[in-house]
Amino acid sequence: MGDYLNIALPKGRLGEKAYSIFEKAGYDCCEICENSRKLIFVNETKKIRFFWVKPSDVSIYVERGAADLGVAGKDIILEYGPDVYELLDLGIGKCRMAVAAKKDFHDDVEKTLRVATKFTKITRDYYSSIGRNIDVIKLNGSIELAPILDLSDVIVDIVETGTTLRENDLEVVTEIIPISARLISNKVSYKFKFDEITELLDSIRKGMKD
Repeated sequence: MGDYLNIALPKGRLGEKAYSIFEKAGYDCCEICENSRKLIFVNETKKIRFFWVKPSDVSIYVERGAADLGVAGKDIILEYGPDVYELLDLGIGKCRMAVAAKKDFHDDVEKTLRVATKFTKITRDYYSSIGRNIDVIKLNGSIELAPILDLSDVIVDIVETGTTLRENDLEVVTEIIPISARLISNKVSYKFKFDEITELLDSIRKGMKD
């Protein structure tokens, strides 16, 4: 990977928005807009290399040094706790981590609260902070089903518009933390590619203001 600045972008809509920020900052790569199955895209002039990875894997690529920089949601950073530098809030992918339940839900504090989620660390940290006993039920998808089928009392999940919750007669009970995409850096890369990273960071900040 040598002299190039290697950047891991999350596949999907968030990654496309993130790439637009780099493009506006002058770090474009025309290949990336082509309809192809390629995963790695290079700008030889800028000595920059983009590659697409699964959103939850971005922080792993950055932490392990396969990427110098990456774009990861704050939810991923909080959940996995990667040993990276968080450089900038990009202001995209805005949503919130929240507790949701059926509309008639009442929390009986005498009982252990059953919480379904795929964000187990965030969930445990939150309920630990308020001293609530919980039973965490790890799910990987369709979290909204859990309270409907009485698998759980509440869920902890990302909420963007709240449409899915409303369509399933659920509502937000508590907002835990706002979420957005962050630019993260490998710690060794930040030291040895400081000038290149700082130049890119300054260009992104300028582009975000324009």
